[in-house]
Amino acid sequence: MGFIFSKSMNENMKNQQEFMLTNAQLQLERQLTLQNEMRERQMAMQVAWSREFLKYFGTFYGITTISLTAGAIKQKKPAFLIPIFPLSFIFIYQYDLGYGTLLQRMKGEAEDILETEKSKLQLPKGMITFESLEKARREQSKFFMDK
Repeated sequence: MGFIFSKSMNENMKNQQEFMLTNAQLQLERQLTLQNEMRERQMAMQVAWSREFLKYFGTFYGITTISLTAGAIKQKKPAFLIPIFPLSFIFIYQYDLGYGTLLQRMKGEAEDILETEKSKLQLPKGMITFESLEKARREQSKFFMDK
């Protein structure tokens, strides 16, 4: 009789463990999906911000370029054209970020860094461990207890 009861308990425990494993896997998948969704929304906001900034900066760039060119022609001083050069770089960068392939190039470069330059990504003193967190927590609680 004890054997049948024990067998039933073992089977129930095994089913419970499988359920817990499936549940943990489902929870992790949901967490990863949520994190990816948040990342995608943040990237979309960055691109949208860049496009909006480009509208305002493009207007400023156009007015400035026309004004400086007219001033250079009218005053016969080509030095008025110098500010157009750095402003052009900013304009091109923002255009590339908003409408070009800058994000794809950045993604490719990031993947390359992850594959070939892993040492540059390591944290000082290595990964944070439970023990290091506990040590810091104890030191902090001692600090507050002493006061």
